[in-house]
Amino acid sequence: MSKYDVVIVGSGPAGMGCAFSLLEQKPSLKILILDSHKYSTGGMRNDCKMNFTYPIGFPLEYWEEEMANEYLKKVIDFFDPDILDKTNIENYQKRATRLGCSLLSIKQTHLGTDGGLLLIKQLLKKLDEYGVDLALGETMISLNKDKKFITTDKRDIYYSKLLIAPGRQGFHFLQDVMKSLNIDYVDNIVDIGVRVETQIDQYPIVKDYYDPKFYFPEKVRTFCTNSGKAHVVRETYTTSRGDKWYSVNGHAYSADGTNQNGLVNFAILKTVKLTAPLASGQQYAENLGIQAALLGGGRPLMQRVGDFRLGSRSKEHTFNSDPYNFKPSLPNCCPSDISLAMPSKILRAIWRAMKNLDTIVPGVLHPSTIMYYPEIKLYANKPTYKDEHFMVCDDVYFAGDGAGTSRGITGAWASGMRVAMGMLK
Repeated sequence: MSKYDVVIVGSGPAGMGCAFSLLEQKPSLKILILDSHKYSTGGMRNDCKMNFTYPIGFPLEYWEEEMANEYLKKVIDFFDPDILDKTNIENYQKRATRLGCSLLSIKQTHLGTDGGLLLIKQLLKKLDEYGVDLALGETMISLNKDKKFITTDKRDIYYSKLLIAPGRQGFHFLQDVMKSLNIDYVDNIVDIGVRVETQIDQYPIVKDYYDPKFYFPEKVRTFCTNSGKAHVVRETYTTSRGDKWYSVNGHAYSADGTNQNGLVNFAILKTVKLTAPLASGQQYAENLGIQAALLGGGRPLMQRVGDFRLGSRSKEHTFNSDPYNFKPSLPNCCPSDISLAMPSKILRAIWRAMKNLDTIVPGVLHPSTIMYYPEIKLYANKPTYKDEHFMVCDDVYFAGDGAGTSRGITGAWASGMRVAMGMLK
């Protein structure tokens, strides 16, 4: 039998933020961090972009500005980040304002995928030095809240306090836990859109502002911009029925000046809220992902802007011909017509946003620009929390993107710190 003061399920930013905050205030605590993967998970593995300005990464229903800024200061003190410079932002902001759009000026740092992996290694080493037990590759199966133990695929583990922070990919798992605990929740919000890839010369704002945050009418925004050594990647998801579907994403390596490919990619996402009837955004998004995989023969879809504007599907034999002057960084996609797969209301809103963006940053709608579909963000579980520290039942807490308390690394880390404050009360 194993017993700990605190058990943390999930080794991403929320879990680590909780652990380090607990250790800072009470280093004698016996802590276990558990993760079903054999490596530490979370957003720091993929590109490792951090934003340090409210409200980026902080859902407004859980975070007021004053509280968020208090936690952001602690996050900044912990990481001591090198904040990226920004130039010429006022010019872009003026153009955006004239169109009824906005460009937020955000404090950011970017470590890249390689830098993020190094950071994770350093953080895990620190946790080990502080005496935290790490059980990577061990999966939580069930929870007995009355006797205060969890069952994994290897053992029973007793806890005094428990944090469950499985991240976006733990969406299904967290819902299973909530059902077992009879916790009310909704998951009626989802972000759906495309990942845009073009040459840096067609989107030169990234030379002035690494990850520009544009907000457009109809709840459309840009998200997760990558440039320099930038690549689009495919992520695999599995539904509760066992069906596989794919979402694209983007990442980049640290800016050391080598192996630059001259490309930039970013997501344009529309937030969809299902209210009448109140329906599952997760199931809706999964069905869209399955439909796209069907049309793509088991692959995501991609289409050149030039073909889209002509109302033509992109084809394999012409995808890299003139005037299409760069090859896709994720070639294992199906040239197609994304309008066959994306709901028309979402597509129209995204296309209007892209046209506005092309007015603000001329060139982004060059005919060679690629739109990859789908990019779907599942982080909209909204449990019923019992207090401001994200407690869901006695001595059990949720946090992070999968639990709806954050949208990104810094928000997740702050959520974990907030849970730690509740545990120590």
